[in-house]
Amino acid sequence: MAIEIKSLHKSFGDKKVLEDFNITIEHGMNCIMGASGSGKTTFVNILTGLLEADKGKIPESLDFSMVFQEDRLLEWETALANVTFVTKEPKKMQEKAIKLLNQAGLSDSIYKKARELSGGMKRRTSICRGLIADYDVIVLDEPFKGLDEGIKPAIMDMVKEHTKGKYVIIITHDPSEAEYMGGQKVVV
Repeated sequence: MAIEIKSLHKSFGDKKVLEDFNITIEHGMNCIMGASGSGKTTFVNILTGLLEADKGKIPESLDFSMVFQEDRLLEWETALANVTFVTKEPKKMQEKAIKLLNQAGLSDSIYKKARELSGGMKRRTSICRGLIADYDVIVLDEPFKGLDEGIKPAIMDMVKEHTKGKYVIIITHDPSEAEYMGGQKVVV
């Protein structure tokens, strides 16, 4: 079953960002591409309830997980605490979180404070946090930006592995990332 978004409109002052925007999100991987300022992030912020549309139809009663463009980590907490922070029972989810962090190549950084992590390590921690949450739809906004080319394919494979059976929305400017991730490609 697909998620239908119909006739979405959003303006910021006089600037129309989305005008009569329609999209069908298929079950599985969906890569949304487009130029900066084309409304990709605005669309997912409306979809997830972070922004209100001026008008249009969006589905309700979906649970979302989100990996934002910015890492939005709790700098004073460990990588492990940042990952389990989004779960209902952090103590019960520690083992799964440790497995995710290990898979992301962060086995030496699990107990380091976020402020001690490099940019790429923070990015991988943010992705792990998004993957551990309970969700129907996961939105990843430029999730692979800033990752070293050597680790990027492993992280992309990790996202594929842990999102099977879910609705996945990835926003990217990089056609090679969209190609690698597969699924439906939508240009905004």
